[in-house]
Amino acid sequence: MKWEDEFKEGKEIVLATCSNNSCPLANIVVSLGFVEDKLLIANCQMRRTFENLLTTKKACLVSGHFRIEGKVKLFDKGKYFDLAQQKTEDYIVKSVILVEIEKVFDLDGVKEVPI
Repeated sequence: MKWEDEFKEGKEIVLATCSNNSCPLANIVVSLGFVEDKLLIANCQMRRTFENLLTTKKACLVSGHFRIEGKVKLFDKGKYFDLAQQKTEDYIVKSVILVEIEKVFDLDGVKEVPI
């Protein structure tokens, strides 16, 4: 299985963040798929997770036997926000998380995977 399949649109994934004072936090989110080789996630009800992302600009995501690490950009308007709203008609989108993938790890094979 390709790692991208574990993070495709509609998959539930774990989004982990850390605060400035090293307090970890994890939430289950739904992937909105890949846009321009970046992972798109809607923020519909996250508060502390979003605060962590505002300060650290880093995220770790896990699905199946794969882990992604990356930098995040946050949007509350614009093309990514509009796209997220279209994909999540049942929820009110507060903001959008766009993850620029830096590393992918195969947790089963315990090795880094080429992006």
